[in-house]
Amino acid sequence: MSLDADVLVDRRRLRRSVTVWRVLAVIAIAAAVAALFVASGAGDGFVGKSTPHIARLPIEGVITDDRDTVDRIEELADNDAVKAVILYINSPGGSTTGGEVTYNALRRLAEKKPVVAQIGTLGASAGYMIALASDHIVAHYTSLTGSIGVLMQYGQVHKMLDKLGIEVDTVQSGPLKAEPSPFSTPPQAAVQMLQGVVGDSYDWFTGLVSERRNLDMATVRGLADGRIFTGHQALQAKLVDEIGGEMAAVDWLGKSHGIDVKLPVRTWSTDNELEDLPFASRIGHGLVQGALSALGLKDAIPLDLAGPTQLDGLVSLWHGSNLPDGAGQ
Repeated sequence: MSLDADVLVDRRRLRRSVTVWRVLAVIAIAAAVAALFVASGAGDGFVGKSTPHIARLPIEGVITDDRDTVDRIEELADNDAVKAVILYINSPGGSTTGGEVTYNALRRLAEKKPVVAQIGTLGASAGYMIALASDHIVAHYTSLTGSIGVLMQYGQVHKMLDKLGIEVDTVQSGPLKAEPSPFSTPPQAAVQMLQGVVGDSYDWFTGLVSERRNLDMATVRGLADGRIFTGHQALQAKLVDEIGGEMAAVDWLGKSHGIDVKLPVRTWSTDNELEDLPFASRIGHGLVQGALSALGLKDAIPLDLAGPTQLDGLVSLWHGSNLPDGAGQ
C-alpha cells in the first residue's frame, strides 16, 4: 500500500513538471515568432502600418499632458504610409496644458499631412481646443461641443474644522504661498491672483479660436462664456465646418487634398496597442496569454496600473460630461 502511494506521488510530480515545461516552450515559441516578425521589418516596427492608409487617431476621455499621445502623433507624422489623419474626438476636455501640448503636436503633424477632426458624442473645452488643430472640423448634428473657457476650483473645509475644534497653523514664505488654502477663507489678493491666471489662459484659448476659425475676437468672446453647443448650433456659429461623421471627413480629404477615398482607415491607438500589432504578433500575444492562463497568472497582472486620472492646475473641462452620452439628463 505504501509503494502505491509513492508511485502516485511521483506521477503527480512528473505531470506537474511536464506541464511547466510545456508552458515555457509555448512562451519561447511565441516570443520567437514575435521577434522574427518585428526583426524582418514586415510589421513596420511595433505598429505594423506599412501600407498606404488614412490614420484614425482617437482622442477620448479626459485629456492630460500625455507623452504617449504626443509620441503617437509624431509617429504619424514620420510614417510615409499615412496619407492623412482623422482625429476622432470624444472627450469632455481636461487639463488646459494637456490640450495645449496635444494641440501643438497636432499642428506640427498638420504641416506634413492633411488633418481633419471628427467630433463624436462630445468634443468640449480642451476637446474642442484639440479639434482646432485640424484643417476641417466635422460634427454630428447632436454632438456636444464648445464650452470654451478655463477654470480652477478649490475646496473649503474650515467651517467643518471649526465645528470639530480643529485648528491648522501655517508658516509661509509669502502672503500668497499655498493660497487659496482649504483651511481658511482665502484673502482677496489670492482670489485676484487666481483670476489673473485663469484670465490669461482664457485669453490664449479665445485667441486660438479667433485665429483658427477666422472669427473676430468680439464674436468669439460672445461664444466663449462656457456654454456648450450642438453640432448644428456650432455650425451656425462657425465653430465647426460640416455636419456628418467619418465618411464626411474622408470625403473632405478627397475633395480638398486629393486623398484616395478608397484607402482603408486604420486606428492608431495609445490605449489598446494590441489592435496595432500585425497578425503574426497578435498570434504570439495570444499564445503568451494562453500560457499565462495555464499557469493561473492571466489575472494576476493588472492591465492598468495608472489609477484614476487626477487633474492638477488649470482645467478646460465640461462638468456635464458625467451624464450618460453627454446629454439628456
